[in-house]
Amino acid sequence: MSFSTTAVTGNSIFPRNSNSRPKISQNRKEVISLLQKCKHVYQIQPIHAKIIRNAQGQDPFVIFELLRLCSNLNSIDYANKIFQQTKTPNVYLYTALIDGFVSSGCYLDAIRLYCQMVNEFILPDNYAITSVLKACGFGLALEVGREVHAQILKLGLSTNRSVRMKLMGLYGKCGEFEHARQVFDGMPEGDVVASSIMITSYVDYGLVEEANGVFNRVRSKDTVCWTAMIDGLVRNGEMNRALEVFREMQRNNVRPNEVTIVCVLSACSQLGALELGRWVHSYMDKYGIEFNYIVGGALINMYSRCGDIDEAVDVFGKMQERDVSSYNSMIEGLAMHGKSNEAVEMFWTMIKQGLRPNSITFVKVLNACSHGGLLELGFEIFHSMTARHSIQPQIEHYGCMVDLLGRSGKLEEAYSFITNMKMAPDHIMLGALLSACKIHGNLELGESVAEILVNCGDADSGTYVLLSNVYSSSGRWKEAAQVRAEMKEGGTPKEPGCSLIEVNNEIHEFLLGDLRHPKIEEIYKKLEELNDELKSEGYLPATEMVLHDIEDRQKEWALSIHSERLAICYGLISTKPFTTLRIVKNLRVCNDCHSMIKLITKITKRKLVVRDRNRFHHFENGACSCADYW
Repeated sequence: MSFSTTAVTGNSIFPRNSNSRPKISQNRKEVISLLQKCKHVYQIQPIHAKIIRNAQGQDPFVIFELLRLCSNLNSIDYANKIFQQTKTPNVYLYTALIDGFVSSGCYLDAIRLYCQMVNEFILPDNYAITSVLKACGFGLALEVGREVHAQILKLGLSTNRSVRMKLMGLYGKCGEFEHARQVFDGMPEGDVVASSIMITSYVDYGLVEEANGVFNRVRSKDTVCWTAMIDGLVRNGEMNRALEVFREMQRNNVRPNEVTIVCVLSACSQLGALELGRWVHSYMDKYGIEFNYIVGGALINMYSRCGDIDEAVDVFGKMQERDVSSYNSMIEGLAMHGKSNEAVEMFWTMIKQGLRPNSITFVKVLNACSHGGLLELGFEIFHSMTARHSIQPQIEHYGCMVDLLGRSGKLEEAYSFITNMKMAPDHIMLGALLSACKIHGNLELGESVAEILVNCGDADSGTYVLLSNVYSSSGRWKEAAQVRAEMKEGGTPKEPGCSLIEVNNEIHEFLLGDLRHPKIEEIYKKLEELNDELKSEGYLPATEMVLHDIEDRQKEWALSIHSERLAICYGLISTKPFTTLRIVKNLRVCNDCHSMIKLITKITKRKLVVRDRNRFHHFENGACSCADYW
């Protein structure tokens, strides 16, 4: 898309109506006052009809208010119709509609309208320029943005601070960091807003260290700057660093806002840092940070993912305003904790409240059915997507159904379901079926599924490991070794098992057979003691779970040094008796560890909450909440 810049460089061309300042009549004041009181879209049309009857349909002040109102109430199509009926729109009306298009995510429409304005010989001001630069940034329209930049230079607007900010945002969002840096370096040193924009631009592209360099050079950081760095670290998987920056923010006596709180709660969620999450919750109450549905949803996620589903339910109950995302978070949380029936009930409650479920809602509730083995109910909900809610199932929904069938042992039905789909299966869906084949011992179907994955080029490390495990569990060591060799030759790294435990507000990480921890000698001593106690309780290591061709004694040792066992032992030596231990693991808990943890709760009289890749396991008095179905 292109437009001429020569048409706007002459001094004799001015925005239409820009110098027109007629006395505002009483009727105009009354109409504008009525418009400003509107809270819903349906209130606009009667007032608009009155405007037309009063011959005010071309009044630029009234039209401006109409355009602004329609945009704020997400009625951009109506705003566009009003604009198209305006005979001589000025720069302010163009800018109002451009802003509306940007707010509605219609970036290409905003750019087209700007080009139309220029081609109509209407001189853009700094407000119009900043609006179209915003559209170019969000729409990644780099070439048009460059043309606007050239126009900025000709119009003499390059010193305007707002324009320069939007130029930085444009180049940053498009990954043009050299140009973004040039604009940034021309800003006054220590400009905290410009620094925040630069930080956000870098972290959007995973350039965390570059962002941190800018962050460290800002002497007087405000809440937005701190939040930009925390958010960037969270989005790039640097959870511990994000929490450390948040602690530093506290030491500098900078008050966080709602966005900061949501970012920190997200980090707590992913790390399983329940105590820190609770502190953040109490901090919100102490300093009166607004408890809206966004913060409420973040709290629900934090408590759910950190193992305290009862507190998540309590937060949900206290929310005065709930949207679909609030219900989605609650459905997911209940499902993760094995409360599948309660999750489905929450789904029905949401519908009864008049809220329309979205595509994400169905992923959450179908996952709940899968975790709970609710086969018939799962299919009923799946079919209701199109029949009752006019939502076409996507690959994620089909994947939930394959997982549901696979977990229920209906492997042939799952395979048939895949072959009859309207779309090609993805590696996640096929991986779920492959995992089910391993669990239910169907080697033949497992090989067929794995072959499809490998031939499609969609096989990741999990695929190779699963296929190797299928062979190993059947005693076919040669084939298992061959699969692992292929994985190594193909440069597909295996994801290492990792477990996290929070003790005294600090997160401790353990890998398989880890030797890095400062208290490693005490941990292994406790592990040996625990192994002796487990054997006295009748525990026999499930050596068949060790999928390598080694001696049984070596297999026993390989099982005993799983990352979750090391994390549990550290928790046992570092906390008071009867304290609940909470573990976060990145992979699925193996059958042997599952049996062992049940016995540990019986021996130690403790409760253990373990979050693995699939769900939560609440271990207590020798039993697990999943009833051995996971």
